[in-house]
Amino acid sequence: MNRPVQRVGIAGIGAIGLGLARHLAAGSVPGLALGAIAGRDMTRTRSQAAEILPGLTVVAAAALGEHAEIVVDCAPSAALREIAVPALALGRTLVTVNAGALLSHLDLVDMARRTGGRILVPTGALLGLDAVRAAAEGRIERVTMVTRKPPRGLEGAPYLLENRISLAGLREPLLVFEGSAGDGAKAFPANVNVAAALSLAGIGPERTRLQVWADPALDRNRHTIEVEADSARFTMTIENIPSDENPRTGRITGLSVLACLRGLVETLHVGT
Repeated sequence: MNRPVQRVGIAGIGAIGLGLARHLAAGSVPGLALGAIAGRDMTRTRSQAAEILPGLTVVAAAALGEHAEIVVDCAPSAALREIAVPALALGRTLVTVNAGALLSHLDLVDMARRTGGRILVPTGALLGLDAVRAAAEGRIERVTMVTRKPPRGLEGAPYLLENRISLAGLREPLLVFEGSAGDGAKAFPANVNVAAALSLAGIGPERTRLQVWADPALDRNRHTIEVEADSARFTMTIENIPSDENPRTGRITGLSVLACLRGLVETLHVGT
């Protein structure tokens, strides 16, 4: 039996959204079609749309839910509510890479519950969230995460600016933050969405501990997770190649969103 094709709307046509739009326009995911895109600069977005798919609809981010059953948020974190509220009001599925911003807007989860919508957070530039989710069905005692990034991948973070931490000329690793994943998400909104996603999969943002290091010896973003639970003890490390368009974003993040979308329509789904 053939399933109806679901339309996908994408907010934010940058390092993540542009590649995702191209995959969908090329028919890479049977069962999904690119319905519309939205960007902050409408003129630029229309130009991108013409290159992605002739005739592609361009709308304001708040209107994406009118043109798509699935709305993907790849926009800056400050735009989360603008994108999410109208989409969820229509009972749409929201896929967001902004897990850090979601921690400050968890009322959206209640809204989705009332309207029949869904909120999905892809694994992104992390690994092992399936194991963390499984462990959370039992009892998790401890979750810690250590993020190490090249200095340029942390440039402009609010926490560094507010605390006058300069990474210029750094020659050895520097611990720039240590605390909860919740506080880390606020301190580094463009850098540690992975920590927020980890906390949502496991024991929450306040109990999940986070360290952020600037390491001039690295050319990749490195995340190490340690979990102690009553069902398992595990340690995982991933090194992500930064995106050419945005060094704060790993290349695998966009592929993770694509895999998340594929999981919504594929016949065989592997993984928790």
